Amino acid sequence: MNQKELEQLVIKNKSYCSEGQNAHYIPALAKVNPNQLGITLYNIKTRDMLSAGESSVKFAIESISKVPALLLAIEDNGLSNVLNHINTEATGFSFNSPLNMEINHDKHPLNPFVNIGAIETTSLIQGSSPDDCYSRLLSFIKEICHDNTISLNEEIYQSEAKTGDINRSLAYYLKGNNMLSKEVEGVLEVYFKQCSLNVTTENIAMMASVLANKGIKPWDNKRLISEESATLVKSVMTTAGLYDESGEFSAHVGIPGKSGVGGGLMGVSPNQFGIGVFSPPLDKSGNSLAGVRLLKDVVTKLHLNIFD
Repeated sequence: MNQKELEQLVIKNKSYCSEGQNAHYIPALAKVNPNQLGITLYNIKTRDMLSAGESSVKFAIESISKVPALLLAIEDNGLSNVLNHINTEATGFSFNSPLNMEINHDKHPLNPFVNIGAIETTSLIQGSSPDDCYSRLLSFIKEICHDNTISLNEEIYQSEAKTGDINRSLAYYLKGNNMLSKEVEGVLEVYFKQCSLNVTTENIAMMASVLANKGIKPWDNKRLISEESATLVKSVMTTAGLYDESGEFSAHVGIPGKSGVGGGLMGVSPNQFGIGVFSPPLDKSGNSLAGVRLLKDVVTKLHLNIFD
């Protein structure tokens, strides 16, 4: 695929921006210009980067941050210990619902990508204080995204913190059921901050490329995470990366993916590409509407479907 072909796919899918809606329940996200669509592909073999549309626009990473948080938690605690706290099952409920745990009387969150599991994951990141945990996670995200300029969007963070009552209820649910060892407000401080980092599609593509390259940074050939961690995370992305739309995404797009309500979307093409997409309007499940359609077209054009 060349630059012109990628730009044509962006133009083809731009109209879908008008069919979705920004995450209105977070005021700062509701204000973002909805008419944006951008994409970046990073080729792990040639180290070439191809971008089109609003690829350099900064946006809130939101739930895509659950991927590096999980990777750091695994590095801190070991995979088996993390899996003692969080399961890897898909859920048919929305991303901010604890209903599966209630109905099935589960003792652990179903997976690390629904909010209750992500809060538990963040609590496993080691540090002497919330500031220390956040600083370690931010450094890790900068490294995996190959960008030392990534920083907190203070407006998004304050908006997250002021409107995060459902997440507070999930954290207190964990605490009340003896599943959260740290103090709730400290864990939520880190969680809200990790979701409020400014990133671009280029950053997301670089992160995805590390997963695509089995844990090795393709730009310098240095291992950042274990191959076992990369494999586990890609597997969970395939089954739970797009919330209750994950099955449909796997069936119709066919690569591991992770979305965020800031409009970001990460796609991992094993051994080939890391892909980052951005478009703020979301579908009913909280996934970028135009972004998913664009990613599907790219996967089809490049024959990347892992199930083919």
